[in-house]
Amino acid sequence: MSQFPDSPKQSASPAVRFFSGENIPLEMHKVRVVQKLNLPPVEERLAAIRRAGFNTFLLTTREVYLDMLTDSGTNAMSDMQMGAMMQADDAYAGSQSFERMRLAIEEVFGKRFVLPAHQGRAAENIICRTYVKPGDLLPMNYHFTTTLAHIELNGGKIAELLHDEALQISSSNPFKGNMDIAKLRHAITTHGVQNVPLIRMEASTNLIGGQPFSLANLREVAAVAKEHNIPLVLDASLIGENAWFIKQREPEFQQASVADILREMCAQADIVYFSSRKVSSSRGGAICTNWPEIFEKMKALIPLFEGFLTYGGMSMREIEAMAVGLRETTDETVINQSPMFIRYLVERLQAHGIPVVTPAGGLGCHVDAMSFLPHIPQKEYPAGALAAAFYLISGVRGMERGTISSTRDQHGHDILADVELLRLAFPRRVFTLSQTKYVEDRLHWLHTQRQLIGGLRFVEEPPVLRFFMGRLEAVSDWPEKLMQAFRRDFGDSL
Repeated sequence: MSQFPDSPKQSASPAVRFFSGENIPLEMHKVRVVQKLNLPPVEERLAAIRRAGFNTFLLTTREVYLDMLTDSGTNAMSDMQMGAMMQADDAYAGSQSFERMRLAIEEVFGKRFVLPAHQGRAAENIICRTYVKPGDLLPMNYHFTTTLAHIELNGGKIAELLHDEALQISSSNPFKGNMDIAKLRHAITTHGVQNVPLIRMEASTNLIGGQPFSLANLREVAAVAKEHNIPLVLDASLIGENAWFIKQREPEFQQASVADILREMCAQADIVYFSSRKVSSSRGGAICTNWPEIFEKMKALIPLFEGFLTYGGMSMREIEAMAVGLRETTDETVINQSPMFIRYLVERLQAHGIPVVTPAGGLGCHVDAMSFLPHIPQKEYPAGALAAAFYLISGVRGMERGTISSTRDQHGHDILADVELLRLAFPRRVFTLSQTKYVEDRLHWLHTQRQLIGGLRFVEEPPVLRFFMGRLEAVSDWPEKLMQAFRRDFGDSL
């Protein structure tokens, strides 16, 4: 039973045909509170990206028009979430706010035991400290940056087991996030089951374009895990979008509700963890399970690294918002918003001949930087260069998802990424259609001027997660030339 009797009920996705024939995403919300934006002139944007070391993470929001860096913690809060924050029970231990969150997790994910954490990577820290030891191998469909870092810091390594065609940029494969079962069996056999502490599946695989896996594939992975008595871990940070794609693309579940699909996905996993910054529009995260022995294994680490067992490093207001946001994730008119806008932009960019990841996934629109900038060698970071160039000519902050987001080997050489992507994230219910069309227009113009863009090189490089704080510089004067071309074609227009 929901603790919020007026919370949104399951409702069907709007199917609206426009007389013009255009496939335009329809917002199922109205705007009641607004935040002022700023669009600095191109000269100021050039100065800003230089100050930031050509790293869009180091820009300030006053220098950004549309912030498409990430959907993490940037989704729009609903009126129900804002209202729930007012009933926060600010207790260090035994808070009723935590109990409401725990009940929401049990209702939505079907898991009884909950360990709160301040965000997803904090949950990864707890899981890896508990399960990973030197020499271990963790099979997964694909890695995420913080996941890889935590596994390696604890002495483990990963095996990425996507099907070979999953890394094709242009594809009609509806489930590029699927794990190859033959590869999984081979990894367990060759490395030894005693050295495989966990199998991990990531919902809507972030680094290959927010691509989902099918529920049929998840069931196959779960069967292999059970056969070898290996716990299956589900990273559920983008589980809502993955469930939406299952409903849209997997025939068995076309008549099922997103709520039922979500519970069935989680039922396959022994451990589910998530970042609430993505899954429910608020801050925080959690680890959840139905196995008391798994809960007991990890719970002592929560007070050490996060906070007490009933707040886990979060404020009670965040916990209240999470409880409501989790339930809203099962509302199809909420969860379909980002995928619809992403698909719209992907289709519009394809019409201009701009290379993008297809089929359209969750999280954001992903532009293929290696095809966009074939003249830039991968060692000069084409995805980072494209992110910097796009900010310069638009004021839109996207994110590099390529070799800058990778790391170096023991000899100091870059481990080149499988794909070089510019990610333009679509936080839920944040951007308007006109803003989306502005992104399309500026990216279209940049594509016509792509030969002007050059590469980047590091000047300050942190040893871990370098994409967050590293600084780079242009290998030539290409930023000035690109600014001049912008002024030539747009004059005094911002």
